[in-house]
Amino acid sequence: MNAYSFCKLGYADVDQLLQIEEQVYSHPWTRGNFHDSLYSAHEIFGLRDNKQELVAYFVLMPVVDEIHLLNFAVSACMQGQGYARILLDKMSSYVREKPFSSILLEVRVSNQRAIEIYQRYGFTEIGRRKLYYPAANNSREDAIVMRMDL
Repeated sequence: MNAYSFCKLGYADVDQLLQIEEQVYSHPWTRGNFHDSLYSAHEIFGLRDNKQELVAYFVLMPVVDEIHLLNFAVSACMQGQGYARILLDKMSSYVREKPFSSILLEVRVSNQRAIEIYQRYGFTEIGRRKLYYPAANNSREDAIVMRMDL
């Protein structure tokens, strides 16, 4: 694995966020979604390689005493190299410095790889959201709701 740096991201990084988003998701966030998150003061952090290219990121939204993980992605060419674990470590460390009791997320039921990563990290399933995500052919897909207590 190459050297990396952890950094806060902003409006100037949206093009790089979109590059990764469009590589890895069938229904990616739009430029407007990222702008809305930044405007709403959601926190976006990323990992950059030694060439300062963005390789992974997450988006966090505080909700009372809980952090909601809205988006999490690792560049397609960097997957399987431990960046998800590094990013989860950074996220967990950052959130533990704040007055939050847990991290909540949703993940597509079909995204088995992500589910396994989250489970290994300590997230547990607490429920399902029926027809939560858009899917192929104008259909919808359920989400698994997971939480990790801090």
